[in-house]
Amino acid sequence: MGLFTKKPLSILLAEASDSEKGLKRTLTAGGLVALGIGAIIGAGLFVRTAAAAAQNAGPSVTFGFILAAIGCAFAGLCYAELSSSIPISGSAYTFTYATMGEMLAWVIGWDLVLEYAVGAATVGIAWSEYLNNLLVNILHWKPIAYEWCHSPFQVSPEGVRGIMNIPALFIVTLMSMLLIKGTSESSFVNALIVIVKVTIVVLIIVLGWKFINPSNHTPYIPPAEEYVDHQGVSHNFGGIMGILGAAGTVFFAFIGFDAVSTAAQETKNPKTALPIGILGSLVICTALYLLFGHVLTGLAPVSFFRDPSQGGEASVVAAIQNFMPGYKWLADAVTIAILAGFTSVILVMLLGQSRVFYSMSKDGLLPASFSKLHPKFQTPYKGNLIILLLVGLFAAFVPGDVVGHMTSIGTLFAFILVCAAVIILRKKEPNLKRQFKTPFVPLFPILGIISCLAMILGLGWENWARLGGWLAVGFIIYFGYSVKNSKLAKGQVVIPEDPPGDGLH
Repeated sequence: MGLFTKKPLSILLAEASDSEKGLKRTLTAGGLVALGIGAIIGAGLFVRTAAAAAQNAGPSVTFGFILAAIGCAFAGLCYAELSSSIPISGSAYTFTYATMGEMLAWVIGWDLVLEYAVGAATVGIAWSEYLNNLLVNILHWKPIAYEWCHSPFQVSPEGVRGIMNIPALFIVTLMSMLLIKGTSESSFVNALIVIVKVTIVVLIIVLGWKFINPSNHTPYIPPAEEYVDHQGVSHNFGGIMGILGAAGTVFFAFIGFDAVSTAAQETKNPKTALPIGILGSLVICTALYLLFGHVLTGLAPVSFFRDPSQGGEASVVAAIQNFMPGYKWLADAVTIAILAGFTSVILVMLLGQSRVFYSMSKDGLLPASFSKLHPKFQTPYKGNLIILLLVGLFAAFVPGDVVGHMTSIGTLFAFILVCAAVIILRKKEPNLKRQFKTPFVPLFPILGIISCLAMILGLGWENWARLGGWLAVGFIIYFGYSVKNSKLAKGQVVIPEDPPGDGLH
């Protein structure tokens, strides 16, 4: 048994079919679509759209959404095939273990911590900021004291140093407790949140359409030029490079649809529900993104979004207040939608992280505590509590901008390995029963790899360096603990003589 030993598909399929001893299957296709929308439509829609319009593409930010969606669609098709063929928790980690071996599976599992756990903490910090915005601007209450909603590394303009970000810790704790209570309960709460924020997005599109100023869309693709923002950072604006830059910027708004595949082992009829959940949520969100981007750039000129006093996280609210007279209530609703969006993103990210750790623990690569199920709720409650501790510490005591684009590098890396896994499995296991098949293999997976690599290259060497440091820590854990405790390496995994009927033939 070596570092590149693969976990046999017969074992994975046996684990998937042995639902009596594992996670409860409670999620339907509709629940998975809501889960995907809950993860995708967060602050990214409201923040990244304005940023990409200002810095990269102007009105043609919609083309950036299309390019980013195409890259995600190639990966989504591959996720749909693998998750329906191997319906077990773990997402990209599980698929990599079955196709490329244990060490690469560890790398991607550790890499997913960037997307899920660190991402949840970062969004929790942003949730804290928007809570203050809600208290002051909508409810007209006093804000939470600076020292109790900022980390010790942050100091206010008045010289007040932060102590602890209590609201961020609160929301992470609340979502963790909900996940421990049960996946069906978590799915129900997520569905309610999705209804709220999608309703507000649709209202902005429908009500804002009549306020579109055609001159703001002329020309739709601005001529290529260099734009230097107020911080002195230069950007390729307009033309093809501007659209590509916008695609890289708005890609972050799509992060999360892959989290649907982490719930494979808790899904009823996963072979049909998973493809619907993954691709359905991606299609719905892409349509909303395109319409939202078209309306937003039609409301205000590019110069408005470049104005530091109007830009950043308040861009959409400011655009509604300035260019949609009589709709202040809609601007207030955007703040509520963003808070709701943050909440559901945290919920789905914590769900994804706990399920990846659950699978890694079942394989012996992490301590058994991460896969210990609650006797009543049948959820990995100890894993949830450990993740709560780690994410909570980060949310309470670390500034939100520390992570930067590391989350996206982790996601893109996972997408690349999933696309490669489809090609490998088609070659090595041609008789595996596939309920859903990625079309045009190997062309579509290769296009997915190329598009993800292109977006990774645009993230800069600093983020590559941070990723290298993160992986170095992961390798220390792997060679210090996981290699010695791997059940596959120790021969503690029994390969079934007769694979399940819904698997290999």
